[in-house]
Amino acid sequence: MPHTMRRSLAAATAVLLGATALTACGSSDSDDEAAASGPVSLTYWAWAPGMDKVVALWNAEHPDIKVTVQKQASGDDLVTKIITAAKAHKAPDLVQAEYQALPTLVSNDALADIAPDVAGVKDRFAPGIWQQTTFGGEAVYALPQDSGPLMFFYRQDLFKQYGLSVPTTWEEFATTARDLRKKAPDKALTTFSANDSGLFAGLSQQAGAQWWTFEGDTWKVGIDDAATRKVTDFWGGLVGEGAIDNQPMYTPAWNKALNTGEQLAWVSAVWAPGVLTTAAPDTRGKWAMAPLPQWSEGASSTGSWGGSSTAVTTDSKHKTAATQFATWLNTDPVALAALVKESGIYPAATAAQTSGALAEAPAFFPNQPDFYTRAAEIAKTTAPAAWGPNVNVAYTAFKDEFGKAAKARSGFGTALTTVRSATVADLKKQGFEVAK
Repeated sequence: MPHTMRRSLAAATAVLLGATALTACGSSDSDDEAAASGPVSLTYWAWAPGMDKVVALWNAEHPDIKVTVQKQASGDDLVTKIITAAKAHKAPDLVQAEYQALPTLVSNDALADIAPDVAGVKDRFAPGIWQQTTFGGEAVYALPQDSGPLMFFYRQDLFKQYGLSVPTTWEEFATTARDLRKKAPDKALTTFSANDSGLFAGLSQQAGAQWWTFEGDTWKVGIDDAATRKVTDFWGGLVGEGAIDNQPMYTPAWNKALNTGEQLAWVSAVWAPGVLTTAAPDTRGKWAMAPLPQWSEGASSTGSWGGSSTAVTTDSKHKTAATQFATWLNTDPVALAALVKESGIYPAATAAQTSGALAEAPAFFPNQPDFYTRAAEIAKTTAPAAWGPNVNVAYTAFKDEFGKAAKARSGFGTALTTVRSATVADLKKQGFEVAK
């Protein structure tokens, strides 16, 4: 198979569109013969806790295909390690990869197209989640494992105390923030945090942003598109006028604000109860969850904050067997129940979002017994996301530029322009052609 060079735009684009160069790396007769000649041993790089216990269930029922988990760090460190291993043709058979990392891995020829071996699996997932593993084409580069649909979390007791209504639109959200400041100047509805790019990406995704797209053989970087500008101006305006706080999340000060009621709400993802359990332990049973506010009255859409997939590498000599395991891991009821129990994930497979361990509300939300039923309905509305080959560069620039702007309450327009410029410059440095 021809090697797809990192700096070759044409080759990288072909790979991302599922061209024959990568498809040729898929399952072959020789792979099938190797799998049939004796037990197959597969290596799986993953960071999710308890994954070895989940895999043990597979191994007990599939003696001919043994999977060994090798625990890894997550994030950019793992992406770099996978790319390095792939260049040396020493990558494992399977990897756990975040959705936003998939284009980077595919453009580096690290992931195989497993479409021929996953026919019929698509309908097990929300369209917006499935799209993140296919980039909107026919090739399938991974199977969705977990997801993080965005939601609105709020202090039910304090909303009642201050006579606030749960906002259903972002306009109502802004009004609620201003009303609270008037009634209780020492409290804030929420904060805009510049230390987690994933939340901003999810909010932009909900608004319809397309940060990376193709136009022929050229990348188009839409980080400053109209949808993202709308989100930027909205949050920058609230920070600038002091209607909401501007402190970063996951700090002692932020934890205290949640625990004491200085901050009444949090735009977060389905995994928020776990964070609140640690950050605001005194508030158990006082929070409630609602759908994310919408940009248009009556609309129904959400973004994602987090989530990962299971991918088969181009180096695997047993792609069919590896895909069989990946399919089991992310669609089988037993496997999904184990992932929820052992790894604490919110499964991407829609059938698992209201069953098993998710049949009851999180312990931190005893006042909302339908928590996961509502969450599943919200998850179905996940908007598609458009990732590119240098998400890490965009995320770093966001933290730097938006962090300075949030601290100064100076608006975010200039910061957004700088983020796009940094992203474009990096793509060009790598040898990609970028539209003006």
